[in-house]
Amino acid sequence: MAVKIQTKLGEISLENEVIATVVGGAATDNYGVVGMASKNQIRDNINDILKKESYSKGVIVRQEDNIVAVDVYIIVLYGTKISEICRNVQIQVKYNLETMLGFSAEKVNVFVQGVRVLND
Repeated sequence: MAVKIQTKLGEISLENEVIATVVGGAATDNYGVVGMASKNQIRDNINDILKKESYSKGVIVRQEDNIVAVDVYIIVLYGTKISEICRNVQIQVKYNLETMLGFSAEKVNVFVQGVRVLND
């Protein structure tokens, strides 16, 4: 399913993989985010951090009428404030969607799938 945006010149169709790449890049650029997680960890049998090619497994895009909602599944760093990380991810995802793709998400839901300790 693609997100369709109506403009005065016609209709623009954006595939979910494109949106997932932009959303995943915005989410992982925030301090405290270790990486993206799969939305269906049991079904996908994935307990690891997703790579850039697999960001679409950690992002759900829904469109109802002209309202776009995005769900982002992340793994956070141990010892960081989760609520602050989620708020920063929401802000960054909305900003990147508006500047890079030209549409805004009405809702950005962030789901923390796990907490990791990074070994130095």
